[in-house]
Amino acid sequence: MSSAFSAINTVQRPPHASVSQENPSVRSSLPFLGSTHKLRPNSLHKNGASIRRQSSIVAVSDVVKQKKTKSSSSLPNLLITKQEGLVLYEDMILGRAFEDMCAQMYYRGKMFGFVHLYNGQEAVSTGFIKQLKKEDCVVSTYRDHVHALSKGVPARAVMSELFGKTTGCCRGQGGSMHMFSREHNVLGGFAFIGEGIPVAAGAAFTSKYKREVLKEADCDHVTMAFFGDGTANNGQFFECLNMAALWKLPIIFVVENNLWAIGMSHLRATSDPQIYKKGPAFGMPGVHVDGMDVLKVREVAQEAVARARRGDGPTLVECETYRFRGHSLADPDELRDPAEKAHYATRDPITALKKYMIENNLVEEAELKAIEKKIDEVVEEAVEFAEASPVPVRSQLLENVFADPKGFGIAPDGRYRCEDPKFTEGTAHV
Repeated sequence: MSSAFSAINTVQRPPHASVSQENPSVRSSLPFLGSTHKLRPNSLHKNGASIRRQSSIVAVSDVVKQKKTKSSSSLPNLLITKQEGLVLYEDMILGRAFEDMCAQMYYRGKMFGFVHLYNGQEAVSTGFIKQLKKEDCVVSTYRDHVHALSKGVPARAVMSELFGKTTGCCRGQGGSMHMFSREHNVLGGFAFIGEGIPVAAGAAFTSKYKREVLKEADCDHVTMAFFGDGTANNGQFFECLNMAALWKLPIIFVVENNLWAIGMSHLRATSDPQIYKKGPAFGMPGVHVDGMDVLKVREVAQEAVARARRGDGPTLVECETYRFRGHSLADPDELRDPAEKAHYATRDPITALKKYMIENNLVEEAELKAIEKKIDEVVEEAVEFAEASPVPVRSQLLENVFADPKGFGIAPDGRYRCEDPKFTEGTAHV
């Protein structure tokens, strides 16, 4: 059976010099570079010369047509079954509806601090995380709500965390940028770029250690580390690529390249904008995929996960995607060219999946409407639950801070020091 990566034609991006450095928004007039590069070397050698394979950019519909042409069967060779499509669609709709509700709640003053939404990037979270088992780990960034939802954290637990309530997945102490769930193996969102990658490498090392040293034969767990294009210029990224390749860790590095690091264009901040090429430099496959197409992302994810489970080591995947909102809800989003935003709005990953399933007679539109209605109810219930939940007591501020429960935060008599008026005044003897 051919590789999932070989099912989609490979292309090369235009040379870096051909894109204006002074006006990065010129990229909006370019076609979306929805290509994938095979895990295996894609160079053909002829007469001692290396020849790079090239072809025109293709969409999922084109791939399906190619498969139908090659197939001797009269039945359509579809990329997904009906059930698989419904799972993907429901997860993407949940992510989008949840984030839209977050925007409403933020502007109503229900959430505080910075809130970074995921709208437009749902194909990456759904395409990758839905290939994982419960025991597999996910490490996220500050744009982490949808990653947690895709991994199975209940919407009410995520919403309550955003509201700062005790029923949140971190008891209200994490907030938007620090989603964590031990039960679902979501090892945290991380506010500072790059700091989650070493944690992910450690989780992957744990899996390998359990299997090879502790002889837990059934431990084939993998870890996914999500991060943005700006993080790919960070030292921790390179250090962990090196360790992962050296030790053949079961980890997938997922670059969510939404083309902008806050307000800095990726093309102006990176000497070589093709992030996936950094993988082979460390001895691991580097793959570039259309991050606005959940079916392409899913194919890449399946092979990368299978590769990690077999013990074949890490994979670096660059998903070229786009966020539909500003960097955060405090960002007026005035730096990006309106034409660029309009261009990517036409490539909405949810609309694309819906169109694919209907055109291939996988579902009726009424079935999709029922899913949308169901998700609306889930999100509304999450808000009601968060509103009704209690806020943390003041003494909770000192919990999970000190390793010694009788440390600075707790007095010898077992009472919290913050409850002593003299402690607040700064006159208590500690």
